[in-house]
Amino acid sequence: MANYPSDGGAGSNGRRQHPPSGPSANRWLPPLDEDTPRRHTDPPPRTRSGVGSSAGEKVTVTRAAAQRSREMGNKMYDLVHRAATADGADKSGLTALTWPVVASSAVDAAMAVALANTLFFAAASGESKGKVALYLLITIAPFAVIAPLIGPALDRLQHGRRVALAMSFALRTVLAVVLIANYDGATGSYPSWVLYPCALGMMVLSKSFSVLRSAVTPRVLPPTIDLVRVNSRLTMFSLLGGTMAGGAIAAGAEYLLNMAELPGALYVLVAVTVAGAVLSMRIPKWVEVTAGEVPTTLSYHGGGTEVLRRPATQRQPLGRNIITSLWGNCTIKAMVGFLFLYPAFVAKSHGDGGWEQLRILGLIGAAAGIGNFVGNFTAARLKLGRPSLLVTRAAIAVTVMALAAAVFGNLLVAALATLVTSGASAIAKASLDASLQDDLPEKSRASAFGRSESLLQLAWVLGGATGVLIYPQLWIGFTTITAVLIIGLAQTLVSYNGGSLIPGFGGNRPVLAATEGGPVAASSGRR
Repeated sequence: MANYPSDGGAGSNGRRQHPPSGPSANRWLPPLDEDTPRRHTDPPPRTRSGVGSSAGEKVTVTRAAAQRSREMGNKMYDLVHRAATADGADKSGLTALTWPVVASSAVDAAMAVALANTLFFAAASGESKGKVALYLLITIAPFAVIAPLIGPALDRLQHGRRVALAMSFALRTVLAVVLIANYDGATGSYPSWVLYPCALGMMVLSKSFSVLRSAVTPRVLPPTIDLVRVNSRLTMFSLLGGTMAGGAIAAGAEYLLNMAELPGALYVLVAVTVAGAVLSMRIPKWVEVTAGEVPTTLSYHGGGTEVLRRPATQRQPLGRNIITSLWGNCTIKAMVGFLFLYPAFVAKSHGDGGWEQLRILGLIGAAAGIGNFVGNFTAARLKLGRPSLLVTRAAIAVTVMALAAAVFGNLLVAALATLVTSGASAIAKASLDASLQDDLPEKSRASAFGRSESLLQLAWVLGGATGVLIYPQLWIGFTTITAVLIIGLAQTLVSYNGGSLIPGFGGNRPVLAATEGGPVAASSGRR
């Protein structure tokens, strides 16, 4: 393994070591033949031809430019195709999962463009506190109730994960069509009774896709790379191909079609959701195999040795390192959610005109993008030997930067805090993935990834809600979020040292927890 070794004998640190079985530790994969014949979906081999070489055509500036454009397009396609299929990803099914992930990020970017003025900015001014409360009540609060239910629902979902992924796109298509049908071209807005429920639906479906994707990813793991690199690869494709490219296309369509009083970004959104639904059904069928899975649980009851407290079905508690990494990641994710919404409100409330608003959003957005890219690039190359310690340090760094932004109340310091938060979030998430891969048996990893992603999304909602409620002045907002981060950091530090501020949900458990429930023999001899 390239980052966090999980094969070989038992290490001195007591972590679980998984003996390799054949060419890959992924038991869901069928035998991967090296000499697989070319499929009809693969691009045909290309032949080189000179400009105007066919039928002796006369070379013109237009034809030369068109030929050069085709050559650049072919090179770009080859580059993307090689990156998406590297390390056997095309045979394991990772490539098939990559494209729906890119499509989901593009949908989120297009939705943000479509609703930028009507949803994110309309309720941001200081005199519109009633709209802020309505926005929070209708969008964020319901999702805070729904998010904890997504993980347990996944554990009960049998032989339908591809369909669930496709349905998350199909339902977003329906919501986008409803918004288009109720668009007021004269004012460029939507009725509130349509806008807010559709915004809630889009948020829930987007976060549900993220949870589903996390549960599917361990099943398409290529034989030669680990989960840390796989998730980093998916994040990079999502950022570059989905958020940046998809957002740029949606912004261009919104600008052009606004002249005809049409919601251009929503038309892009509909096209991408339809493509995403089709691509989701092309993920290999072996992601549906659920035989032998043991769901994970956040609580811990002393290893299941007390018969009276043993549940009827088997559950796999998460170990100390994983719980510590979860608390640290949730702390950082709250800051990420805060930074996603709060700068928009600060920019809108700024009275110096549109260029000043653009400067604020541009600086924060650029810092977030650079930090995300650097963080994922670094995480893919780090040796994550002690992931819980790395997550704890990342949470400390984010909290310190939030405190600095609160003290100085300066835009540059806020941008620096955004840069550090984005990078720390990527590194902390990679560390959590490493803990889940190494400290859990293979039969519980899919459930653990789904549960952990649900918690991270809920933490994001908490941070976003903080950004919506707080008065749009930098030092006030960062002071409030710093108070939230200090609580999360305290629980992270206590969990790392083997204690807990919340009984049953902290680090007062072994690194490798035994399975609870089921027959008594099922949990004996695990450690």
